Amino acid sequence: MNEEILRAENLQKSFGGLRAIDSLNFAISQGQIKSVIGPNGAGKTTLFNLITGIFPPSNGILEFKGRSLNGLKPHFIAQLGISRTFQNLQLFANMTVLENAMVGRHTQTSAGLLSTGFRLSWMKKEEKEIEEQALAELSFMGLEEKAALEATSMPLGEQKLLEIARALATYPKLLLLDEPAAGLNIRETEKLCHTIRKIQQRGITIILVEHDMSLVMEISDEVLVLNYGKKVAEGTPRDIQRNPEVIAAYLGEEIGDA
Repeated sequence: MNEEILRAENLQKSFGGLRAIDSLNFAISQGQIKSVIGPNGAGKTTLFNLITGIFPPSNGILEFKGRSLNGLKPHFIAQLGISRTFQNLQLFANMTVLENAMVGRHTQTSAGLLSTGFRLSWMKKEEKEIEEQALAELSFMGLEEKAALEATSMPLGEQKLLEIARALATYPKLLLLDEPAAGLNIRETEKLCHTIRKIQQRGITIILVEHDMSLVMEISDEVLVLNYGKKVAEGTPRDIQRNPEVIAAYLGEEIGDA
């Protein structure tokens, strides 16, 4: 059995009188793909924001590789090996594809303002290494020939692949993907599915928030179902497909009968 990489115990997040995450317990093992599904407002993105330090938990335990994430700043959590993409693309519009990917290495670099300003030799070497590492991730995502283009000039599907490439440039142990298939056509979604499997083969653990149930059921090792911040069900895709409450609320009879 693979080692547990992330664990939440009695995790809660409240905004005033609204409890967005309510007494949530779950874990994910090293190398798994775990999807988180549920209707809008279920707490999926709030969960991502808790894991990455954008929001602090109101209560409960959140641990990554045995270390508490409670109270840690986002940049420090990124240094620990957790990276993410966003539901709404967060690319730098006036930067090239390569420059966007290079930003992902920022958390792993040591050059400061002084060394950068004076263009010290070791800083130049580090910058060259960052460029090579970013190009390697672009090649992995099939975007190496687009490196010199302005990032936002590419089609939506390629922009989403670029955001994943930038996240991979941080050398994550855990990658959070927030609705990566949103807005993609069938061909682009198939390519995305293949890409996610390739990422898993690199030993990277993945948590996927996604509304495309065909993608979720095809690619997931486990599925966590949320509603109003509470866990409704958790198990293999087959378990979830057979759960009457989940079928009625989220999946529909067509997928449930598949």
